[in-house]
Amino acid sequence: MATATARLRAAGVPDPARDARLLLAHAASVDAARVTLIAPEEIAPEISERYEQLISLRVVRVPVSHLIGERAFYGRGFKISNEVLDPRPETESLIEAALAAPFERVLDLGTGSGCILVTLLAERQSATGVGVDLSENACLQASDNAVLHGVAGRAEILQSDWFAAVEGRFDLIVSNPPYLAQDEMRDIAPELALYEPAMALTDGADGLSVYRLIAERAQGYLTAQGHVMVEIGWQQGADVRTIFSAAGWANVVILPDLDGRDRVVCAQNPA
Repeated sequence: MATATARLRAAGVPDPARDARLLLAHAASVDAARVTLIAPEEIAPEISERYEQLISLRVVRVPVSHLIGERAFYGRGFKISNEVLDPRPETESLIEAALAAPFERVLDLGTGSGCILVTLLAERQSATGVGVDLSENACLQASDNAVLHGVAGRAEILQSDWFAAVEGRFDLIVSNPPYLAQDEMRDIAPELALYEPAMALTDGADGLSVYRLIAERAQGYLTAQGHVMVEIGWQQGADVRTIFSAAGWANVVILPDLDGRDRVVCAQNPA
């Protein structure tokens, strides 16, 4: 594992020791907490070969989650691929904000892996919801995760360009939209640039266009006391708050993530 860690460090991988440990655990089909108990001489040749392949792929910056096919999010494992955005810890701030609000029906715009919708339905057993995504492959991934976590009977996944195929009204609308500006894309990590869908990362413009769309249209899909909650980039709080306030939303607030950075904008239907 030391040699693998050194290879990953030389390739510029941010946390090489952690990744080497996780990949060895995956190759050996053991829990990551137990991997340090494996002596080098106990590693079978087929495991060693599998491990070498995994390390070689990580060297060229294939994300660990893609190599093991799963990413942890809010205490659950979600199946992912290069067709969807990896669930990230900061998005759990959106989950916390949503669960603090009353809702029985939720709409997830740009559902991707389905991690937001599936988590909300798993945490609130009485709720139902709809997840939409323009990508057919993302819809399939979200559907798989809904089945995996036992909420498929309460989750409808639709291929849709934002609100295009959406009908009815919801107590809560959530979204983690593409919020990187096009000129930020040249500075992102290789794991993002090479292995995650660009349409989930950037709007191809200033990073704010989807917030404008949601602020303009979401009131038509909310109940009278409904809320909209969107994840934002940590420097976008003031801009997104202004967008929602200018569109006539009530009680527009910015909530921080665990690191204290702006991460979620919440607004209430003014009806």
